[in-house]
Amino acid sequence: MKKNSPNFSAFWTEIRFKYKLFVLNENTLEEVLSFRLSLLSGFLVLLALAAFLITLTSIVILNTPIRNYLPGYMDSEMRIGIMNNALKADSLEQIVQQQSQYLNNISAIMRDDISVSEISQMVDTVSVDVNNLNKKSKAMTQFIRSFEDEEKYNLNVLTASNALPDNLLFYRPARGFISNHFNLKEKHYGIDIAAAPKESVLATMKGTVVLAGFEANAGYIIQIQHANGFVSVYKHNALLLKKQGDAVSAGEAIAIVGNTGELSSGNHLHFELWHNGKPVDPEELIAF
Repeated sequence: MKKNSPNFSAFWTEIRFKYKLFVLNENTLEEVLSFRLSLLSGFLVLLALAAFLITLTSIVILNTPIRNYLPGYMDSEMRIGIMNNALKADSLEQIVQQQSQYLNNISAIMRDDISVSEISQMVDTVSVDVNNLNKKSKAMTQFIRSFEDEEKYNLNVLTASNALPDNLLFYRPARGFISNHFNLKEKHYGIDIAAAPKESVLATMKGTVVLAGFEANAGYIIQIQHANGFVSVYKHNALLLKKQGDAVSAGEAIAIVGNTGELSSGNHLHFELWHNGKPVDPEELIAF
């Protein structure tokens, strides 16, 4: 320790030793500018300048359209805006069609081509058909009830994850914590992952999108068919980044976590994993 102290003192003295730098006029040799600077202060000045430039560059990139050119960056707000505009345009198109049909009916009445009672009967018929779209017939209800009774004590369904293929790698579909676990008895065939807003939803394995759309209960939903009989389902998304028929890679962003659908009560992802038509507990295959 005593032998190193003089060397350290000498080094410390050397980097703190100040040098005087001159800027001279080449023709008259007149001193234009001079300043004193040590090696230590010069290093600190360069370090502060580098930190300032890095900070300034980051601020410029994150707060200007330049960020859209970064590899892998997604402007989710812009995508949501495009989706909302598309939905509004579709709604306006339906309204225009209804108004056009209304005007055509008025013209037909004025020309005596059709009577008011006939138009009213047509409207009532359409209304009945629309209202009964979601109602199940008596035969369908009996079939579902008999099927559920037969499968109630089917051990193959209750132990669907016992014969899964080995050596499969699954990606975690979203970052967050599990707020609701897999439960066959309560017919909760997946897990709920509470996640931050605008969190990316990732494909758990390589596959093909077989369903991408909106459902009243599940909100924006996307379903992927994988190899070995696996199917993964992602519900309550705020935005879908893939469409039906798209091929996706394992770990690729396919949606944005959201809170859509009547069965959603907070920002989260409902994730289901099925194997050969039977539900599998994702926590048995994926490390969350």
